[in-house]
Amino acid sequence: MKQEVATTLPETPTQPADAPARPSLSIFRRRVQKFRRIKRGYYSFLILVFAYIVSFALPLLINSKALIVSYKGELYFPVFKFYPASTFDQPVIGEPNYRELQRIFRQENAGNWVLMPPYPYNPTESLFDLPGSPPHPPSSRHFFGTDDRARDVFARLAYGFNVSLTFALVVTLIGEGLGVIVGAFLGYFGGKLDILGQRAIEIWSSLPFLYTIIIISSIVVPVYLPDRNLIIQPSFWLLVVILAAFGWMGITYYVRGEYYREKAKDYVGAAIALGVSEPAIMFKHILPNALTPVISFAPFVVVANITALVALDFLGFGLPAPTPSWGELIGQGMDYLTKWWLVLFPLSAMFLTLLLIVFVGEAIREAFDPREYSRLR
Repeated sequence: MKQEVATTLPETPTQPADAPARPSLSIFRRRVQKFRRIKRGYYSFLILVFAYIVSFALPLLINSKALIVSYKGELYFPVFKFYPASTFDQPVIGEPNYRELQRIFRQENAGNWVLMPPYPYNPTESLFDLPGSPPHPPSSRHFFGTDDRARDVFARLAYGFNVSLTFALVVTLIGEGLGVIVGAFLGYFGGKLDILGQRAIEIWSSLPFLYTIIIISSIVVPVYLPDRNLIIQPSFWLLVVILAAFGWMGITYYVRGEYYREKAKDYVGAAIALGVSEPAIMFKHILPNALTPVISFAPFVVVANITALVALDFLGFGLPAPTPSWGELIGQGMDYLTKWWLVLFPLSAMFLTLLLIVFVGEAIREAFDPREYSRLR
């Protein structure tokens, strides 16, 4: 007679009936969590965001204008408002030299004082009072030296970071937005519109980008109306428009393909059957599902736009003077090969910025990868 062996199965924990259901995370939240687990990209993103936010406070940190001036019992704020030198009884026409004013007040010891920024030099200020001829090498007063016009290199690099990143972000936003709109129409409607649109994109993209930018930048001159109002001039925004006009075509093909794929799914057919308008289907229902390539490629487009701006500034067809520019400093370094600081520091700033953005781009691309395991940590 066989002895029966009692076997017990382990009890599986059950959730109480009255316990609240755990909300499921959306796909976007899961991707954000995956991005945060990729430490290299996440920390690079935090560093870039912090540096970019601080760059908007540079007038309070790196500036030749005083933050506060106390004179005869009254407070003045030159960093926010212009004051002529006569306000402080100085025999100078125009705005006073606040570093010199600080020195005078200290010598007088009459209760007047000047509070300067931590780094009291302006990126567009020529420091002709320095001994010798520019460019001046790095020193305790000028960390990265001066350029060929005796302007502080550290100040120009700091302000140039804000200019370069702002320029790249604006061009990317405009170019990607235009590419999404064009790709959405081509992919959703298809047919002859798609064929004609692709041929037009092929013709436009066949134009040599760099040469076209150089030609347009070189022939744009100030244009005045009869009343002498300036309507067109070489500027930051004009260069943004020119680069954005060539920066939208690449993402168009990806968005077009996503729309072709998404419009064949059941939820689009159901929306059409319910009488939802075509703009609502395109931009409310399909667009959120077609943004993966746009978000994944955006950091690399920013890198390309920063590089394009530096290249144009290096060649002399970029932002108008005296806008702080990394490319201009590198170009000066090529003219003064023995002045190593004019090449080393701008290239280092550019390299570190692009490296951080590439790390962010790799992490975003990995976070949007549907595979579970990542090679980046």
